Amino acid sequence: MTREGSVRRPARRLNAGGSETLEETVAEEVAVALVYNGISHAVMMATPCDLEDFARGFSLTERIVEQPSEIYDIEVEPVGRGIEVRLEIAAQRMAGLQDRRRSLAGRTGCGLCGVDSLDAALRPVPAVSDPRPVARSSIERAMAGLPEHQTINRTNGATHAAGWAAADGTLVAVREDVGRHNALDKLAGALARSGDAEPGGFVVVTSRCSYEMVQKAAAIGASAIAAVSAPTSFAIETAEQAGIALVAFVRDGRLTVYAHAERIIA
Repeated sequence: MTREGSVRRPARRLNAGGSETLEETVAEEVAVALVYNGISHAVMMATPCDLEDFARGFSLTERIVEQPSEIYDIEVEPVGRGIEVRLEIAAQRMAGLQDRRRSLAGRTGCGLCGVDSLDAALRPVPAVSDPRPVARSSIERAMAGLPEHQTINRTNGATHAAGWAAADGTLVAVREDVGRHNALDKLAGALARSGDAEPGGFVVVTSRCSYEMVQKAAAIGASAIAAVSAPTSFAIETAEQAGIALVAFVRDGRLTVYAHAERIIA
């Protein structure tokens, strides 16, 4: 099984002049099971690269663990047509997970994963401890820089990206996936491993901005989340609660701020 994120598939192109047979490069999408201490918790459809980062980030942003040190080991194993990512976590965290555990099959990076009640789904998002002003020029610089780092999308045109930018807009880390939530979880895992999420940094994403995206950005400690497309109403409410500036429609030399506009400076 490839870990490149793309595969070649036969296709037939139809146009006004007739048709032709060709091979097309398409995004790879497989079932990835997250298994904690031997118990399956969630099955997500994901791009099969950076899966250790994915598992680490998902565990942190979904508050299965509170600290990266509570993850003792991660193993990635192909199983049949899918992949199992097996994590060993602290016994205390596993006990908490078992209280709310639910096996589920998610669509492409969508849905609220591993929750089985409205209270769990709509839990309060902790406020970011050290939010800082973010310059408009930094947001535009980071968003403009994303395509250079989207190596998978460059070949298949079907993957989202999530990036962490320093205060000046320099992209520190970027991760890609067919699912926008997955890309952000992979980014969270990469930052937890590297320790590069310094105060004043922010998240940029090549997608719309939903509640879950804000929730995951808050878990990373982002001062802002900037999206190329629209936000949802609950994303705006959550960003207000979490103290995160929410910026959307970052394109064509403009942007719109929906939450904490006072922290986006010229």
